[in-house]
Amino acid sequence: MRLGLVALAALFIAIVFSSTLWMRGVRVDLTSDHLYSLSPGTQQILDGLHRPVRLTLYFSRHATRDLPQLRSYEQRVRELLQEMVMRSHGRVHLSVVDPVPYSDDEDRALGAGLTAMPGGSNGERVFFGLAGRTASGVELSIPFFDPNQEAFLEYNITRLVYELDVPNKPRIGILSTLPIDGSAISGTQPWAVMRQLHQLFDVHMLDANDPSQINDKLSVLMIVHPKDLSDDELYAIDQYVMHGGHLAVFVDPDAEMDALPVGSLAGTAAGSSSNLPRLFRAWGVVYDPDRVVLDRARALTISLGDNSAPVRDFAVLGLGSRDLNHRDVITASLQNIDVSSSGYFELARNTDSRLFPLVQSSGEAMPVSADRVRDTADPTELYQDYRPTGEHYVIAARLRGQFQSAFPQRKGPGHLDRMAKPGQVILVADTDLLSDRLWVRRTPFLGEQLLSAFASNGDFVANILDNLGGSSALLSIRGRAISQRPFTRVQGLRRAADVKFHNREKALENELAATEQELAKLQPDKNAAQPDQKVKVQLEKALKRKLSIRRQLRDVQHQLDAEIDALGMRVKAVNILLMPLLVMLFGLLYGLLRQRRSGKRNAT
Repeated sequence: MRLGLVALAALFIAIVFSSTLWMRGVRVDLTSDHLYSLSPGTQQILDGLHRPVRLTLYFSRHATRDLPQLRSYEQRVRELLQEMVMRSHGRVHLSVVDPVPYSDDEDRALGAGLTAMPGGSNGERVFFGLAGRTASGVELSIPFFDPNQEAFLEYNITRLVYELDVPNKPRIGILSTLPIDGSAISGTQPWAVMRQLHQLFDVHMLDANDPSQINDKLSVLMIVHPKDLSDDELYAIDQYVMHGGHLAVFVDPDAEMDALPVGSLAGTAAGSSSNLPRLFRAWGVVYDPDRVVLDRARALTISLGDNSAPVRDFAVLGLGSRDLNHRDVITASLQNIDVSSSGYFELARNTDSRLFPLVQSSGEAMPVSADRVRDTADPTELYQDYRPTGEHYVIAARLRGQFQSAFPQRKGPGHLDRMAKPGQVILVADTDLLSDRLWVRRTPFLGEQLLSAFASNGDFVANILDNLGGSSALLSIRGRAISQRPFTRVQGLRRAADVKFHNREKALENELAATEQELAKLQPDKNAAQPDQKVKVQLEKALKRKLSIRRQLRDVQHQLDAEIDALGMRVKAVNILLMPLLVMLFGLLYGLLRQRRSGKRNAT
């Protein structure tokens, strides 16, 4: 018996040692959402790194000893970083540092731009961020890893690595018929959104009369309120997209800011519309430049400026977190976006393109004619004949597909009739959201204008360009599932048991109440004579039924725990016995196959 146990232990050690030796570097991700596998976009960026990148993960291990959720998330972050290090073939180096209070590590973490959050053990500050640098001195950081943003963990880290490798600001080309960048002739200042974009990107304002400016030197092309573009300009935009260029389009059925003069050429008609019908048709998009979305559930209160009381305007909408797509990196961290007289997008029939909403209305919305909104002086007139359709209208979206050219008849150098691989375009059906009045408040201070944002419009535009301006591989990295997954099977058992328990409990409690009433009637009065034998038998039966009902109630309550315990035993059996056996069996088979192949090579 002892010899058998010794032999079994020796066999187990030999199998483990052989599996470790033969399966060195072999990794298998068996999670349903492939949490521990890098996306193809991340792999492409790591394989194409031009220079070594050094990453330092700062995590206050001692200060988070009473924060198990944060410690669990740190393990998730560290494992992802280690996976990236393994994939990088030595170009990414990782170190993990615990910046204890008043240490040089803490000073380095603060100097790298990390944020120290309160709430640690004994009042200590908590560091949980990533600092990256290259040999040439480029430094970037992720100030703090928020567990609520786990779905975008891989995207954020990969973007940091990409920007360390390619540190130049993305070149943004903006083609606009609105005076968003101000005018030296009229003396108008750039809109606040443009001030923000100039700080973040290398911005170039394009001339609509020079299509050659739209070329592959642009990281992103942003078109605002396109009207009366020539065929040459449209063709330049078309081929820019066909060759994989990144495009963001802002159109509007009622552009209220179009009333402003542009230089000496004053103005177009107030509230004019814009569209790209030829390109939209080729991409499979339906957009009506004569329809405006009203939404009584998201209407904002505005002032008419004539000493009258403020009123709710169904065309001016404050779209909150419920209306933003928190599964897309562009809108994941935004809180609210304000729009005015916006349009909406739909997909055409029989198109292969896919439309992913970024911003949409509530179910209390309805579309109306743009002329009705444009010609209405009193917003309360929009209340008349208001009938919500129950649909959520897509105001901004990410369009994906392998688009076809809108100019198949043109044949010239470099012309493409169809994209070589799938691409994407960002569509926004409102230009007024770019204007200051919908998202910033100006306050005079010492001769300057201080800007304070009350909506996320500026961040929304910056996120669009930031997302499109990165590598095409970055665009392919979408939000991933989170590692903290609920026990859906257990939750299902609880819901089923709750329904079963409440129904059964109610029936048993009704029966118990009736039994107790019967017992009260059968109980003899103290001053009355002893009950006869028949009453005694009925009394005993009622008491037994009462005890039986109470026992059944206890059984129903315990049944849920029993089912969950049984499920737990099955899970433990699989994790403790079955999975290790399968791994060892796979290791042995892999080792034997590898040994046989090497034997054949040696024989030849």
